[in-house]
Amino acid sequence: MGNLVAMMAHIKNQRGCEVIVGDKSHILLWEQSGAAQFAGLQMREVRNLPDGSFDMSELKDKCRPSNPCDYESYTSLICIENTHNYLGGVVVPLEWLDQLGKFAKEKDIPLHMDGARIFNAAVHLGVPVSRISEHCDSVTFCLSKGLGAPIGAVLLGNKMFIEKCRRIRKSLGGSMRQAGIVAAAGVYALDNCVERLAVDHWHAKKIGNAIHQMASPDVTVNLEKVDTNILIVKLNNSKISSPDFYNMLLKVDNEDDNIPSEINLTSVRISYLYKGCVRLVLHKDISEKDVDMAIEKIKYVIGKIKSSN
Repeated sequence: MGNLVAMMAHIKNQRGCEVIVGDKSHILLWEQSGAAQFAGLQMREVRNLPDGSFDMSELKDKCRPSNPCDYESYTSLICIENTHNYLGGVVVPLEWLDQLGKFAKEKDIPLHMDGARIFNAAVHLGVPVSRISEHCDSVTFCLSKGLGAPIGAVLLGNKMFIEKCRRIRKSLGGSMRQAGIVAAAGVYALDNCVERLAVDHWHAKKIGNAIHQMASPDVTVNLEKVDTNILIVKLNNSKISSPDFYNMLLKVDNEDDNIPSEINLTSVRISYLYKGCVRLVLHKDISEKDVDMAIEKIKYVIGKIKSSN
């Protein structure tokens, strides 16, 4: 809802204009085309590069002028994502953000960042969140996910923008009464759970290294793309599908004496991303011991896949 409210506030009640988004962005793929449903906005795709950025030449080609002819829409907003969920939690390069910010300012096009995990990006880069978002006119971030609060997201912008956003949020049913108790959890998360995100990053890298060391052609990871707390695992064998891999990691069978009990009793829950690809996400409630147990279960499953070939 934070992303949708931001888009609606930026368009200044002018339906029928365009928002530029990455073709792998969460706003495009996982938010039910809310911009079209509720705001009358058309989303115009620009190809995401592996680091979460856009090709600037393609972006410039896709931007429409502010005074188009009668047959064209015009570009009202550019949306970016950092860290980039679908691409495996990669952190968008600061140099590209600077380049994009300069371009958006020259074209007088507002820039919105879906920063659901922006604190993960800041910890990875060793810079404050303000540096990552300095060129943005608005930013959303989640208090849940890595920061560990049970609920909540925050939308940031200047005072006039936020006043408009509050009215839009109300119209979408997003207003809450007596929200102090959940806000308190969010304040605690911001005060106490930012620096520890580095632990989640280390855990993801540790699991990624363990998979890589198995040297399996069937189950692989790209260690160069493990920036934060998300690990993308590719399944390269047509004989093992993503649902099968999911079920093998999840399965617990107390009656199978051929499996060491410490492995058999470990259930690892992953998520299906797309065909031949699954995702593991680390968070504050997963301990070092949990990670070690998960590694043993993953290694066992990979070995079982290898023996079945």
